[in-house]
Amino acid sequence: MALKRMDNVGIVVEDLAGAIAFFLELGLELEGRATIEGEWAGRITGLGNQQVEIAMMRTPDGHGRLELSRFIAPPVVADHRNAPVNALGYLRVMFAVDDLDETLARLRTGGAQLVGDVVQYQDAYRLCYIRGPEGLLIGLAQELN
Repeated sequence: MALKRMDNVGIVVEDLAGAIAFFLELGLELEGRATIEGEWAGRITGLGNQQVEIAMMRTPDGHGRLELSRFIAPPVVADHRNAPVNALGYLRVMFAVDDLDETLARLRTGGAQLVGDVVQYQDAYRLCYIRGPEGLLIGLAQELN
């Protein structure tokens, strides 16, 4: 059997509406929202009887998804949002954009902050990291022609 695809990346947030608004502004589409609860869900996560609100965000090409989750029960127990970019574990999600400067300008109006600088890698890409809602680390890349 072969791997078919990567289905989604999960991100836990405190403010689900704020995170949805940020990723809509970035250009993702809201695919759907739901509340997932009960013992069956806790058997998957190992958290027992859980209740979590989720929003599935889809990239415009339809291939990539983010699952945004806000845990109601059990409560969140750890916070990795302020970890530096060289911390162990999952780091960030990177998005390809048409116009890096325009995207940054739009996202800054919603509170996004540039982590370092916008840099150019050879003649191939312009890249940067930003902190989005709740300090989430987001990478942006503009391919140069």
